[in-house]
Amino acid sequence: MNFWEKVTGSDMTKELKVFESRAKKLPADYQEAWEKINANLWPHSDFAGRNLMPILDGVLGMLEATAADGQSVEEVLGDDIKGFCSVLAGEEGAKSYRDKWREQLRHNITKKLGK
Repeated sequence: MNFWEKVTGSDMTKELKVFESRAKKLPADYQEAWEKINANLWPHSDFAGRNLMPILDGVLGMLEATAADGQSVEEVLGDDIKGFCSVLAGEEGAKSYRDKWREQLRHNITKKLGK
């Protein structure tokens, strides 16, 4: 990835298009789950969303493998996709904007108090 791709985000756009083409090959219930996962993971992104690319790739790979094995979406993800995404983002260390702002505020207050 060169500097220009990183600044403009064109590398991420290409990668997201690849993810979408892979997701279109999945069965309909898996495609629906992918859309929900995709929507629920983005609030855990950093400013650009680069921290989610490996997570999204891993989840999509898991969905592809389990669809090929003939498992249902419920067997793989359970009933709570939003909870699955929260746990997944937490385990991968993805911080949301709120987490970063909270950390910055805590740092600034500590600095002002002289501790």
